[in-house]
Amino acid sequence: MKTTSLGHPRIGSKRELKKACEAFWSGKMNQEELIKVGQDIKRQNWTLQKELGIDIIPSNDFSFYDQILDSCLTFGCIPVRYKEINKNNFLELYFAMARGLQKDGIDVTAMEMTKWFDTNYHYIVPEFEKEQTFEFFSKKIINEFKEALELGITTKPVLIGPVTFLLLGKEKESGFHRLELLERLLPVYFEVIAELTKLKVEYIQFDEPCLALNLNSKEQHAIKLTYEQINTKFPELKIHLANYFDCYGDNLDVALKLPVDTLHLDLVRCPLQLDDVLESKHFNPYTNLSLGLIDGRNIWKNDFEASLKTIEKASRKINPEKLWISTSCSLLHVPYDLDLETNMLPEIKEWLAFSKQKLQEVVTLKKLSSSKKDIHLPLLEENKRCNLARKKSKLIHNQQVKERILNLKDSDSHRENNFSIRQSKQKKALNLPLYPTTTIGSFPQTNEVRSWRLKYKKGLVSQEEYDTFIANETKACVRFQEEVGLDVLVHGEFERNDMVEYFGEKLKGFAFSDFGWVQSYGSRCVKPPILYGDVYRSAPMTVKWSKYAQSLTSTPLKGMLTGPVTILQWSFVRNDQPRSTTCNQIALAIRDEVIDLEKNGLKIIQIDEPAIREGLPLRKEDWPHYLYWAVKAFRISASGVKDETQIHTHMCYSEFNDIIASIADMDADVITIETSRSEMELLDAFVNFKYPNEIGPGVYDIHSPRVPSLDEIEHLLIKAKDVLPKEHIWVNPDCGLKTRDWPETKKALQSIVKSAIKLREKETK
Repeated sequence: MKTTSLGHPRIGSKRELKKACEAFWSGKMNQEELIKVGQDIKRQNWTLQKELGIDIIPSNDFSFYDQILDSCLTFGCIPVRYKEINKNNFLELYFAMARGLQKDGIDVTAMEMTKWFDTNYHYIVPEFEKEQTFEFFSKKIINEFKEALELGITTKPVLIGPVTFLLLGKEKESGFHRLELLERLLPVYFEVIAELTKLKVEYIQFDEPCLALNLNSKEQHAIKLTYEQINTKFPELKIHLANYFDCYGDNLDVALKLPVDTLHLDLVRCPLQLDDVLESKHFNPYTNLSLGLIDGRNIWKNDFEASLKTIEKASRKINPEKLWISTSCSLLHVPYDLDLETNMLPEIKEWLAFSKQKLQEVVTLKKLSSSKKDIHLPLLEENKRCNLARKKSKLIHNQQVKERILNLKDSDSHRENNFSIRQSKQKKALNLPLYPTTTIGSFPQTNEVRSWRLKYKKGLVSQEEYDTFIANETKACVRFQEEVGLDVLVHGEFERNDMVEYFGEKLKGFAFSDFGWVQSYGSRCVKPPILYGDVYRSAPMTVKWSKYAQSLTSTPLKGMLTGPVTILQWSFVRNDQPRSTTCNQIALAIRDEVIDLEKNGLKIIQIDEPAIREGLPLRKEDWPHYLYWAVKAFRISASGVKDETQIHTHMCYSEFNDIIASIADMDADVITIETSRSEMELLDAFVNFKYPNEIGPGVYDIHSPRVPSLDEIEHLLIKAKDVLPKEHIWVNPDCGLKTRDWPETKKALQSIVKSAIKLREKETK
């Protein structure tokens, strides 16, 4: 029996990579220093896994930004707009593709980002032309294998499988399907494999999470063709084929017939698939089974008793030596090390496992499955005790919350009147111009803002001193927005750390870590709250600063909230009750806040739901149930106000086509979406559906440091105006401005307002 994992976190236990990348981008660190930080993190990761007893350790799971972007560079899939960038300056090219570049006369936009399956991780979307060519450009995978060898560690290189790589990309011109490029792409994979085999690589892990999707016959054939060709060319190569985040489903027979050495099963997301595999007539008992028993997506301790039963079941069918014990997916999605947490409530801490502890669990399961399991029984008993303590804990359950859920009525999820009636009342109440301008919520969080928050958290400044600082920042932000000429203002959110963590801190049922960081994209890291118990609001959460900001101006100002589905999706969620029940608990808490904001004079309230699409199950047959409860939860949160109160929502980096009817069913008065990176392509879903409510297609990509020109913004707005009713169009950035600097923010917002004014003037001529 062997132990392995599918990948390790890469930001560093204390976000060393984030800090180094941002220092490099700002010119405070040179390329050699950045590379050294990356090397140190890789070595620490490999050494840790070796010391813990992991038998087969992955490499090429590290990235300075994103693993799909790495793959684009590995296979020379570099969009033509980057041709002016010196390919010998690898990191400049790499980060230009990720973030865009304005330098020395070069002005290129970044590649698109979207969510990695149903996670909160964002990947860079590969771009394909009809005559796309590929080449073995970046040798990162080779170099990392050699780096590990220097430490005396022979690793299992990880490659994104060719079919998944193509399916996750997009065609940049019509007339072909990206899967048609497989014949051109495979020879480059062969080059990569050939170089690795020269280095005596034993295993290569091919990640093909597309096998969790509803693949058609052509896509299934592409999988079959790919691995048959690899096997023909490299018959001695041991392929570890990894699918995760769901079952193989209708793809199972295809997967079982593939000439691979080891087949991975995500038994956390789909525990029943083991029976399907073992009972299938296509299962080859000489194939290794990688049992993904340790949850790579959540932070709860493993149930050793349940996992051992699964291992025992598999062992009855095949030789235990053919079994691998593994994480369900890469540990990219969980924090580094629970041992770093010294301030967490001990009762809650003993229920948890971060990445390091999950690797220990992998090794412990191997020990408990061995012939010497008796000497390790105390580890099993301790695991039982912790899991039982969690079930019985008084911290988890609140009877009033449970009764409120039981008493929910259908009317609680509906506004008083339909949108057309509400829209008429809101136009009278708000008196906004055509093409109203606004932002998505947050404004730049400077070093000063972050330092004050840290001083307040450490008790170095008083509540009164901190409130005075936040009040001054808020006032300055409101005045700036008035000067720029925005039509609907926000308070800037200077008191908030993260759009989910902030609300988790205000709600009951959440716990927090000090170092529980995970990567969202690039250098953007989040620290998800730990949602362990019944959720309720004990006091208003946002009213104070929203009310204060509105008191400073006669211009309408939005109250800013995070929606229930997003709070759920971006937290580590309890696994002892249905997610829908937990989501409704959060929805009722947000509903209470919405009603309080309205009572305190806020006429516009935004409930952000960027994670609605992200939470969609990977298999279409599971969509209706999820969409029913997710949309209902949003409507519960939004439906307690009068018709005159305008409800906004925001979504970003999502493909909307598949769920546009459900988005419309959310019935927000205004939705703002990310569209600038896609040149308004993401707007097509709303246009084709004839989306009935108002919409703000983003015209400024806030995830890139480049500032769009006035012409660019006008171009995007005209594209929107050509396909949407002018009375329904809002003008806004793609997302919040928290991560941007003030100078670029000011330039971009000035251009946004000028563009809107220009459009209005054309309408009056």
